[in-house]
Amino acid sequence: MKLPIIKHLTEFIAENDADFVLETIETLESLTEVSQLKDEELDVIGELISNMYGAIEVNKLVQEGMPQKEALNTFMKRVLGSIDK
Repeated sequence: MKLPIIKHLTEFIAENDADFVLETIETLESLTEVSQLKDEELDVIGELISNMYGAIEVNKLVQEGMPQKEALNTFMKRVLGSIDK
């Protein structure tokens, strides 16, 4: 996951709507079923999907009243904490 991408997507969601990102996730998930994709291509799609889900989670924290910077930090701490386990 890349924090600058999650931040940018969170700003996109704030200016537009989370549905755009959710529909993009669905499209990318559908693309993963193409058998001709190489592992590297699947890795890129997976990274995009994880960043988009991250932005959705950060957006939820912001909607609950948390400042964006704090929401980003909270989310990344949660991600890093799950990696360490």
